[in-house]
Amino acid sequence: MATNLLSNQRIVSGMRPTGRLHLGHYHGVLKNWVEMQTDNECFFFVADWHALTTHYEHPQEISTHVEDLVIDWLAAGISPKDATIFAQSHVPEHAELHLLLSMVTPLGWLERVPTYKDQQEKLKERDLSTYGFLGYPLLQSADILIYKADCVPVGEDQVAHIELTREVARRFNHLYGREVGFEEKAEAAINKMSKKDAKLYRELRKSYQEQGDTEAISIGRALLEEQHNISLGDRERLLGYLDGVGKTILPEPQAALTKASKMPGLDGQKMSKSYGNTIMLREPLEQVEKKIRTMPTDPARVRRTDAGDPDKCPVWELHQVYTDAATHEWVQQGCRSAGIGCLECKGPVIEAIKAELSVIQNRAAEYEGNRSLVQNILHEGAESARRVARQTMDEVLDAIGFTHRA
Repeated sequence: MATNLLSNQRIVSGMRPTGRLHLGHYHGVLKNWVEMQTDNECFFFVADWHALTTHYEHPQEISTHVEDLVIDWLAAGISPKDATIFAQSHVPEHAELHLLLSMVTPLGWLERVPTYKDQQEKLKERDLSTYGFLGYPLLQSADILIYKADCVPVGEDQVAHIELTREVARRFNHLYGREVGFEEKAEAAINKMSKKDAKLYRELRKSYQEQGDTEAISIGRALLEEQHNISLGDRERLLGYLDGVGKTILPEPQAALTKASKMPGLDGQKMSKSYGNTIMLREPLEQVEKKIRTMPTDPARVRRTDAGDPDKCPVWELHQVYTDAATHEWVQQGCRSAGIGCLECKGPVIEAIKAELSVIQNRAAEYEGNRSLVQNILHEGAESARRVARQTMDEVLDAIGFTHRA
């Protein structure tokens, strides 16, 4: 199930530290994160363990990229006051939950993840016949479930990973959510609600379990979120009672579909380091201007006096991201009539991109000159994340029947 509605939710998302970020990352991910952090509880982590799944032969490169990645986040507007920022490897509970989930997750579930074979095909030069690579979607599931995320912002190509996470949570809850006296405890929790809410809850539960009314379960979950007279444990118990499966230990997250990035590369393809067509967030502005000035344009415009077609020019795609309707009209008329040259056409794009990057680079400079501040942000973020993760692990160990850690 996917949703586009994000407010008052717990959001979890991460990014692999494979180098500095470019405008494609900014428009495709970071701007969404900045918007989400305002009205939601956000956990944004550097997925350094995930980077090992494909770059295990050169781990030193991963560690050097962690701080640089966070500097790019902070420069883009991610705030440690509004979001929890940390490195995955600094919260060992991710690995602990991943290990326990691996005990109950069928092998076939991992082998059928669409990106598994796709990535193997794309990265033929690397030896990816490892458990780590096969199991990385399950590590993603642990990353999400350890914080009991409501929503995970993903593109359409990642929805299958969230579906796997939902299946894993459902299986875990089915195996371990049947606590002794569950129904009695659930009924006692209902009685703590107001008479009106208790009656509505029972009606919704009946509608879902007897008639399969999926709208009833959505309304029921929203009703439980509004309850202030019941504990977190009772709320999770009633979520499971609503479903009819048992206590919900690991809630199923939703996939929050994000808009696909419209940021094209310098050659008109998707902006990607592998294509060599990027503009980096911290690239010198004079270098940015040079790159745009030398961008290819409509091949039909050999001379300044030749008419062109903006639809065949990569610069037009940048105009659609960075300039307004009046400029678009100026480009369309000027290019098709040869009234403007290609360098004139590029001018507004150059100025808009430089203005955007100038703000980002000014913020980045503050952190580049104070790496200890970045390290403190990561340390404090990990401490905050661990408090939540430990609570989840206590509940997971309780459900399995393992003794608590000292």
